[in-house]
Amino acid sequence: MCTFINLGTSLPNINQLFNALPGNIAQGLIWGLLALGVFITFRLLDFPDMTVDGSFTTGAAVTVIAILNDVPVPLALVIAAVFGIFAGFITGVLHTKFGIPAILSGILTQIALWSINLMIMGSANVAISVDNYSLIISARNLHSAIITGLIFCAVIIAILYWYFGTEQGSAIRATGSNPTMSSASSININLMKIIALCISNALVALAGGLIAQYQGYVAINMGQGAIVIGLAAVIIGEVIGNAILGKKMNFIARLIFIVLGAIIYYAVICIVLWLKMPADSLKLFTAITVAIFLAVPYIKGNRTASFKAAGKRSKLIQEEQKNA
Repeated sequence: MCTFINLGTSLPNINQLFNALPGNIAQGLIWGLLALGVFITFRLLDFPDMTVDGSFTTGAAVTVIAILNDVPVPLALVIAAVFGIFAGFITGVLHTKFGIPAILSGILTQIALWSINLMIMGSANVAISVDNYSLIISARNLHSAIITGLIFCAVIIAILYWYFGTEQGSAIRATGSNPTMSSASSININLMKIIALCISNALVALAGGLIAQYQGYVAINMGQGAIVIGLAAVIIGEVIGNAILGKKMNFIARLIFIVLGAIIYYAVICIVLWLKMPADSLKLFTAITVAIFLAVPYIKGNRTASFKAAGKRSKLIQEEQKNA
């Protein structure tokens, strides 16, 4: 999160804002990976997955502990993603095999992951220094962090674009759009839900592993509110993408705008802090921001419908006057 030094002036210093933005762009790119995972469950599968808050910390904890035990960083991230897959699998099984509602199955897994994460870490906070380990991303070098974040986002977007164009990926999308019709078309909707949850939480855990390296530590509470940030990025990206591209908003454009939504979210947070608004109100500001972006499509749709209704009424009145 961006921080500013009080220079003793009443007006914010614009240079402070520009100096802080690169760090927020780097964080936005990392959180964009989490947002892509949230997009899979929230939009494609229509599944409110609360596992995210737990699997994000799991990815961070596994990555840090693995690196501290001399595991190569790329392999540590792969292991973190595997743990994320396992977390998504548990949520999927609770929902599909035991009939537990979607949101409750995610909450149960999230609660269980709290204890598991604490077991992995051994304490509430574990630090890792770029001075002692060859981390692939760090806040010490923001330009390198931005490039690394861009590479990860580009590769993941390309893989997701390819995968959801395959037969299995299309089956997942169909399951989220119309489960009844998908089941009637011989699609195993329970299996598709489990696969989607595994992929989603793998991305979330990967993002956790990267953010732990970036900030140089993992904390047991670092995943708290991660789902809200992911949803904010998805909603902001979709609203802006639809405003710019309209009907030309295809699948790959949605993925790109979701990552952009995460960057915009962190840029807005940075501006809020730059304006010296209370840091304690960030959660409130986040909730308000998400609510506004959620309401925009609804209000826009109602306004369009009202104009159409008014146009129809006008035509009817004109026709009645002609007939009279």
